[in-house]
Amino acid sequence: MNEAMSRRGALSLFGAALGLALSALATSEVEAQTAAPAAPAAPAAPAAPAESGGTAGMKRRKARRTARHKRRQARRKGKPAEAPAAPQ
Repeated sequence: MNEAMSRRGALSLFGAALGLALSALATSEVEAQTAAPAAPAAPAAPAAPAESGGTAGMKRRKARRTARHKRRQARRKGKPAEAPAAPQ
């Protein structure tokens, strides 16, 4: 039998060592997180202003979604789809 270690053996040994190191690191992070005192959480702010209808990107996305739903419903009912509006 050959005394030199094969690539496959070296790789599996390296993988096992890496797995053990990562599991030890994850364990120490969990311990560190549980040892730290819990700070009071700040109240979450709303992602978008509700009264304004959202940002310009959100409005564009909603318009695209609405048009897509209308096209899909038209296909299902057998009606011809309307021509898409020109991008602004």
